[in-house]
Amino acid sequence: MGNDQRIVLVTGASRGIGAAIARELAVGGYDIWLNYRSADAAAEGVAADIQALGRCCRLLKFDVADPAAVNEALEPLLVDETPFDLVHNAGITRDGLMAMMSDDDWQRVLAVHLNGFFHVTRPLVRAMLSARRGRIVAVASVSGETGQAGQTNYAAAKGGMIAAVKSLAREVAKRNILVNAVTPGMIDTEMIQGLPLDEMLKLVPLGRVGTPCEVSGVVRFLLSEAAGYITGQVIGINGGLHM
Repeated sequence: MGNDQRIVLVTGASRGIGAAIARELAVGGYDIWLNYRSADAAAEGVAADIQALGRCCRLLKFDVADPAAVNEALEPLLVDETPFDLVHNAGITRDGLMAMMSDDDWQRVLAVHLNGFFHVTRPLVRAMLSARRGRIVAVASVSGETGQAGQTNYAAAKGGMIAAVKSLAREVAKRNILVNAVTPGMIDTEMIQGLPLDEMLKLVPLGRVGTPCEVSGVVRFLLSEAAGYITGQVIGINGGLHM
């Protein structure tokens, strides 16, 4: 699995953790298929950074929760090229107590995280199976391991993603396809803005939030040759919040 013209598809990569992952992998010699839903200017900025590193970046604007949009974007490209690495990072939060949660807030969060993982992974894993190689990393969350009050939708989606990763890993291991999840805790992105961090950090043994680069470095490792005997695993990146 050499890195010559190696392509990785990163979903939800216009900002935050996804953008950090895309940039990190470009530094590592990967060409990037960068998916995003709506943030054109942010996505174009990440693409410019990647191109400045001498790597190619293809912008793919589609909603991972929309199976027709996913197929329309990916199927023509997969005729000629296959990214043998996939990082599914796309995600949203619509937090609230379950008793007051709307149907839309429940369905939309599951659609983006869990259905999105299925819609994007299925066409790529078919190609990986034929080629007998591939790496898939799902960006889940510590909430999917421990549950969090006010996040029943998010925790359910991320917990389901973790279970899907473990099942898929068993299905495809004999074809040299490795599937793992990373579970960030409190990472310095837009998703933690407005939270009572002073109180929440008391639960984190390291006493601080993490950085997107601390997540992207683990993802890069999981796509590397050094991680060739790791599959079906959940790697926590949470400062000790969950052990």
